[in-house]
Amino acid sequence: MATTNKAQMIPDRETQKIALLKAHGLAGMARTPLPGDASTRRYERLSAEGRSLMLMDQPPSPELIPCPPEADYAERKRLGYFAMTRLSAGRIEAFAACADYLRSESLSAPEIVACDPQAGFLVSEDLGDGLFARLIEQGEDETRLYLSAVEALSVLHQTPPPDTLPGGWPLLVYDDLALKTGADLFVEWYPKYDPSCVLDDQAKADWEGIWAPIRARAEAGASVFIHRDFHAENLLWLPERNGYQRVGLIDFQDALKGHPSWDLHSLLQDARRDVSPDIEAAALEHYFALRPDTDRAAFMEMYQALATLNEARILGVFARLIIHFKKPRYEAFMPRMWGHLSRNLKAPHLKSIREWFEAYGFGDKLS
Repeated sequence: MATTNKAQMIPDRETQKIALLKAHGLAGMARTPLPGDASTRRYERLSAEGRSLMLMDQPPSPELIPCPPEADYAERKRLGYFAMTRLSAGRIEAFAACADYLRSESLSAPEIVACDPQAGFLVSEDLGDGLFARLIEQGEDETRLYLSAVEALSVLHQTPPPDTLPGGWPLLVYDDLALKTGADLFVEWYPKYDPSCVLDDQAKADWEGIWAPIRARAEAGASVFIHRDFHAENLLWLPERNGYQRVGLIDFQDALKGHPSWDLHSLLQDARRDVSPDIEAAALEHYFALRPDTDRAAFMEMYQALATLNEARILGVFARLIIHFKKPRYEAFMPRMWGHLSRNLKAPHLKSIREWFEAYGFGDKLS
């Protein structure tokens, strides 16, 4: 009897893609591949007779496991990095659920046209090519774009988010373990990038001591839906819409419930482009004007503290990309992150964190 290779029984991705498009009446649309991002996702623009859609192709990866809602710390550590950090592990259904929730809050996320989570395909509304970062390079009014982004965040922060998003995807808390796992990338990977940096067991114990109370406050203050990667490369300008709906949102599949300051420092202390101190100050003033009940002093303490934690995390990520993945281009982003971190550490309430960096050989970077 002839044997059948199991792999031969599984349709290739192109065959699966064509079947999805045919099932939703989209097979006749022209397909144009788009440049990929830093993930394993691939995109195509579908177009026909004035209509344009986006096709997301995210191959499922069984070995990448998102965090089960009820998993304790030990189980999350056993499952690995994605469970520890509460990243979505590229799940298509996470994008669809977040998009549906954001649209229910009147924000401009893409409408979902077709979704096949098992195969890893999604077709959505096409919000165009007007990325904030590219438009600013072309002379668009930067202040207007940033203030509009703050208005979208203000609307998002008006309503406490549910524990479960449409479609059943859990909206988990950006908790102590997720924050710790991110921050610890700095002490794990930066010394491998810079051999002059030596962090012994005492340095690592001190690192844990300075961050533990901040992580606890962040978890306790997790009260809003956070995009988690809210910046000028993930925001699209939609000038034909009105008010805050002119801000199109993408790449939000890793969303969590977090502290309200998170998306603001992601936007205003960007790893990818310089945002002037004047625009940062104006954007924060705009947020407080829109959210007048906010305890400004407490908010700014967490804004500076979590921005510093995130910048340390990103420096660790860049070090890992340079050393482990042989991507030296990320070295060019490091001075910007040290600049953000240095400015935040001038705040008196972050004195112990500044002292840690000075004590363990980073004082020259804190100009």
